Amino acid sequence: MRRGGRLGAILATVVVVATALLAVCIRRINSPQRIEAQQERECATTDSLFAFDPNTVSYEQLLALGFERHTAVSILKYRARGKVFEIAEEFALCYGVTDSMFARLRPYINIGKQFRAENRVDSIRAINRQRWEQKIDNRRPHPYEPFRIDTVSIAYLQRIGFSYRQAEGLIEYRDSGAEGIRNMAELSDCWAVSPEMSDSLARYVIFPEPKPYGGKIEINSADSATLVTVRGIGPKTAQAIVSYRKLLGGYVSIEQLSEIKCVTSENFARFSSQICCDSCVFSKIDINFAPASELERHPYMTRRAINRIIQLRKSKGGWKSIEEIVNDDIFTSEQVSALAPYLHFGDNPLDLEEEND
Repeated sequence: MRRGGRLGAILATVVVVATALLAVCIRRINSPQRIEAQQERECATTDSLFAFDPNTVSYEQLLALGFERHTAVSILKYRARGKVFEIAEEFALCYGVTDSMFARLRPYINIGKQFRAENRVDSIRAINRQRWEQKIDNRRPHPYEPFRIDTVSIAYLQRIGFSYRQAEGLIEYRDSGAEGIRNMAELSDCWAVSPEMSDSLARYVIFPEPKPYGGKIEINSADSATLVTVRGIGPKTAQAIVSYRKLLGGYVSIEQLSEIKCVTSENFARFSSQICCDSCVFSKIDINFAPASELERHPYMTRRAINRIIQLRKSKGGWKSIEEIVNDDIFTSEQVSALAPYLHFGDNPLDLEEEND
């Protein structure tokens, strides 16, 4: 009991002392002298104020404007961390800037043109473009020269400013499609080509010409600009033809254009005599190994067929012919007829194991 009484007395003493110290601190913070000094600083005569930009104002100028030293330092640190005051009201958010002080200083705040909100985006873009152009100038000893996008090498792309990874990515992007890169729109779609790069290279890239077929336009190699030269094909239809071609992997006949929604039977009859199709220029799907994501992209694949393919591949390993696919009830006869040119049958892993055994 005695020990418990001592601990209680000690705790009570600590509480009393802490309360007294807290009261003293509060009195000092709210002392009339401190409040009066603050009010004097905030109520300095208008004659002592001057126009300033919170983005460039110095420590000495902040003191002259009536800020305490710790507040001035806090503002400078806030700015040093990358803060840019785009409008005057943002200055009011700084620690130590009271409402009365901001109201007094507001008429004198002048945000520089380069820091204003409406100019920041254009300024950043201009700086990035300047850095890109400077980077190009530092990397290449000679000005740009025209080059063919279908034969350009990684080494040359590095010479004109691409990193190795960007150059490699562009070459892979070019070689991944059956038709390569045929215009600036397709070049700009590559992740490795920034808008600045695209603008810089536009005058120098040479794209492959569509293959001539007896005066007709070949729909597997023609870009949208070439397609609109065909009577009956407008910009919207040309873009739809190009987009559908990417989904298919290429056309095997001109009749496939009638599958596009914006191509009417009358319109197709009008331009069909002006076009032709190179049925050797299209990509195939390896049905034994292609992932579901690749199968889903093809417009002739149905959800039911994809599910059946994935399920049966796990159990039997794959197929060797179209007939096996029909027997497994994956596609109807009509679907198989349309899909047959696009299917490739890679080596069945289970068959390879049997041969090795």
